[in-house]
Amino acid sequence: MSFLQSRTRAAREGFGKPVLRKDDARLLVGGGCYSDDVNLPGQAYACFVRSPHAHARVGRIDTTAALATPGVLAALTGKDARADGVGPLKHSPMPGNPYEDMVRAADVAFVAPHPPMPADRARFAGEIVAMVIAETPAAARDGAERVVVEWIPLPSVTASLAAADHGAPLVWDETRSNVCVDAQVGDAAAVEAAFARAAHVVRLDTWVHRITGVPMEPRAAVGSWDAASGRYTVHAGAGGLGRTQTGVAGALGVPESAVRVVARDVGGNFGTRNSCYPEFALVAWAARRLGRPVKWTAERREAFLADYHGRDLTARAELALDTDGTFLAFRGANTSNVGAHAVSFHPLNKGMALTATVYRMPAAAMRGRAVITNTSPTTPYRSAGRPEVMFIMERLIDLAARRHGFDRLELRRKNLVRAAAMPHRNSMGVVYDSGDYQAALDRAVALADWSGFESRRAEARRRGLYRGIGVANYIELNTGFSRERAHITVRPEGRVDLVLGTLSSGQGHATSFAQLLVEWLGVELSQVQLITGDTDVTVVGGGAHSARALRLAAIVMAKASDQIVEKGRRIAARLLEAAEADIEFAGPRFRVKGTDRSVDLFEAARAETLDGLSDETMPQPSFPYGSAVCEVEVDPETGVVELVRYTTVDDCGRAVNPMILHGQTHGGIAQGVGQALWEACAYDRESGQLLSATMMDYALPRADMLPAFTTEISEVPSTSHPLGLRGGGEGGTTPALGAVVNAIVDALAELGVEHIEMPVTSERVWEAIRAAGAVRGA
Repeated sequence: MSFLQSRTRAAREGFGKPVLRKDDARLLVGGGCYSDDVNLPGQAYACFVRSPHAHARVGRIDTTAALATPGVLAALTGKDARADGVGPLKHSPMPGNPYEDMVRAADVAFVAPHPPMPADRARFAGEIVAMVIAETPAAARDGAERVVVEWIPLPSVTASLAAADHGAPLVWDETRSNVCVDAQVGDAAAVEAAFARAAHVVRLDTWVHRITGVPMEPRAAVGSWDAASGRYTVHAGAGGLGRTQTGVAGALGVPESAVRVVARDVGGNFGTRNSCYPEFALVAWAARRLGRPVKWTAERREAFLADYHGRDLTARAELALDTDGTFLAFRGANTSNVGAHAVSFHPLNKGMALTATVYRMPAAAMRGRAVITNTSPTTPYRSAGRPEVMFIMERLIDLAARRHGFDRLELRRKNLVRAAAMPHRNSMGVVYDSGDYQAALDRAVALADWSGFESRRAEARRRGLYRGIGVANYIELNTGFSRERAHITVRPEGRVDLVLGTLSSGQGHATSFAQLLVEWLGVELSQVQLITGDTDVTVVGGGAHSARALRLAAIVMAKASDQIVEKGRRIAARLLEAAEADIEFAGPRFRVKGTDRSVDLFEAARAETLDGLSDETMPQPSFPYGSAVCEVEVDPETGVVELVRYTTVDDCGRAVNPMILHGQTHGGIAQGVGQALWEACAYDRESGQLLSATMMDYALPRADMLPAFTTEISEVPSTSHPLGLRGGGEGGTTPALGAVVNAIVDALAELGVEHIEMPVTSERVWEAIRAAGAVRGA
């Protein structure tokens, strides 16, 4: 039997066990090796000159003073890069998976290129226009400050709806409109008919605002050039090594085989590090030009300005209901702000695919647009595209319940897709394989003690506070880069090497991946060594995104393990002088049936090479789901919101390491709550300047701002994955926006508040209370 059919959880440190993470001890004592820890002999240091304007032509760049600065080796501009043949970064903005093809080639009018250092025009505040290279970081900074750029400011536009208007300033002269994608999906005629006969219609106009990842480790890179081999090497804190390799090779005009990308420990990702960045190509180019390695490390302000951002979706949505609350149809228009360069259309695409979320929706129609603006590019950020549409649907349901007298929970239960109806084709044609959405909702409500809430509300009122409770259901559509490769080698010295292309950025891969081999091959956890983070070694790998890492790795690991057992059985038969058919495997030993004669994996490996290799393309999606319940208290005098309870139930199919999964969920909740209440990338609409480019201005949640979370794992095996896995890296974030805002509105409903835009700051709450009071008073 193949390990793909295995359902055992027998090993002490194997499948399903809450094993402590193998790499924690090393990291906790400072033994990690992050991007800035990498130093090469003879390296120089780069500092980038960035545009202070949201949109401006680049005139003359005077580098005379910079070159006269002590320690400065070179001052390079976009013209230098262009003269050397440096071209745009090679991204893959178009969705490539057939299971989520909402945005198609015919819908795309223009793909905005991404030159790493443009020579003619800067299109967002923070775009690179020059780089100074020096013997020390301080000298590079001094030199960069002495570069004089002649700027010709141009009109800018940062908001997507304003950019989509006719007559808006064009970000790119090569196109007649800033709208680069315009897609229509669904059955518009059926939707119109449903709305015409609906008893109730609710509408929501909202903006799921822009945020950024703020990883603990700012980006850094060291580029080098080997003249003998004609190859570049880039050491970078990148999540997607393959994408970085593709992007750098495309910019430098060389084959991918001429670029090696190496990453060791990565201090946070959340999706924003999976695509290639300009700096990675530029340090490699500069290294060749100078004949020595070139290193760059971002300052935090640079990270806020030029890291890829996430979200930024403006939506108009309507839900039609019958008299008894049955959902009839949904229609909407989503406009995604992709920034100045087209890095990814995936968030827009995924959101459109999941428009109906977990509910039965007989008809739906959606228009999805992507718009270019004078802002930093956007890319998938934790649970890309899904938190936005879950927020929209869950807010519409609460609005319908309050306006038309339905119970919030019962309205949801009434319209959920039933477990018995699986597989279910949603109104956009996406087929959900399996799941029990009502069970997840009911369990979350029970854990949160929803029935006892009114007594807690009354107690809060005695303290002068308004307490509210909110709920949100969610579903994920996980696909991601569909190819993965595993090479497993049993070493004679008692070690198992696992080579995988998917790099961890804190998810504990070294532990959870090893647990599978512990379960299947019977080895010890300490004997498994994960080897990754080097494109010369891993060859293929899509990185950690879309909850794909363990979900896809498990399949190729199982197939490679099957090969090891098959080879090992042949070797053992020879060593034990028995027929191969008489050899049975009970990890880690091969035994002659009915005897005590046996050899283990490592003895077999000493006799002959013992390895397995699997390289597979697996486009099938998975659909994690769950439900979250949030409670808040609001001070009506100050508008301050305190998160007091948060409960979530998440179905991952089968959990390989529940402890790690709970940790992923906790982090995801913090990120979702952070967006709902505090975090925002705020651009000034007149100047295009980023107003939140420091830790003081970008309000990250702190531990003392969050309660202890109650998290529970549900396990309904996925029927589309041979091991039943769904994935679990993003569920904490996805329902959080809706759960938090629904709770706040519930707290203030008796005051007449129906909706507050995110982030729900104390100022916005205070203003909403006053505005609702004024309306009621009138």
